[in-house]
Amino acid sequence: MRKLVPILSLTLVIFAIAKIVPSLKPQQACANSVSCAKNLNVQIENDATAIYNNQNIAPPKIYLSDKDLKPTVLADSVGVGEKHIYVDLTTQTLSAYQGDTLYLKTLVSTGKWRETPTGDFRIWVKLRATRMTGGEGADFYDLPNVPYVMFFGNSQVSPGLGFSLHGAYWHNNFGHPMSHGCVNMRPIDAEKLYNWVNPTTEGYTTYANQQDQGTLITIYGKTQI
Repeated sequence: MRKLVPILSLTLVIFAIAKIVPSLKPQQACANSVSCAKNLNVQIENDATAIYNNQNIAPPKIYLSDKDLKPTVLADSVGVGEKHIYVDLTTQTLSAYQGDTLYLKTLVSTGKWRETPTGDFRIWVKLRATRMTGGEGADFYDLPNVPYVMFFGNSQVSPGLGFSLHGAYWHNNFGHPMSHGCVNMRPIDAEKLYNWVNPTTEGYTTYANQQDQGTLITIYGKTQI
C-alpha cells in the first residue's frame, strides 16, 4: 500500500499539469526581430545587401534631405471626417478613406509565414525607413532600407511586436500573401499612404500623441494560402 502513495501523488501532479498547460496562452511572436526593440529609429544602410527567399537583393538606396525634416501633408488629402484604413485579408486589398471619400485602394501582401492580426489598431510610429529581419531556414529574411514603415498595435497586439504597413521592394507579387505578418505595399503606394496618415510626418521618425493620434486601421477577413 505504501508503494501506491508515491505513484498516486505523481499521477495527481501530472494530471494537474495537463489541466494547466492548455490554458496557458503562448506569447505573441514578433513580426520581425529588429522591430521588437522598444525604441525604434530610422536605419538607412545603402551599402547593405538584402536576403529574401534565399536570394541576395540590392535594396534601393535612400538619401535623406532637409525636406524630409519638414512636416508633410499631401495636397490631395481631400475629404471630411476621420481617416480610416481597411485591410481585407481575403481579397488582399487595402482601402483608405477620409470620411466617405476613398483616398487609396491597392493590392497588398499580408502574412503567409505568420498570420497578420485582425481587429482595430492605431498607428503609433512612422519611420522613413528601417531594417527588418526574422524567420529561419528557408524563410529567413534580412531586409535593410524597408521604406515608409507605419507600425500599428492595440491593447491585444502590443505595439512592440513589430506589425506594420510598409513598402516592399523584394517582391512584386501583391495580391497574394507574402509576408511574416506585416502588410506589404508597393513602395509608391506606401509613400502615398505614409504622408497621408496621422500622425503628420515630421522628420524621419514620427510618434503619435494625444494631439495627433495615429490613423485607425481595421484588418479583417481570412488569408487564403
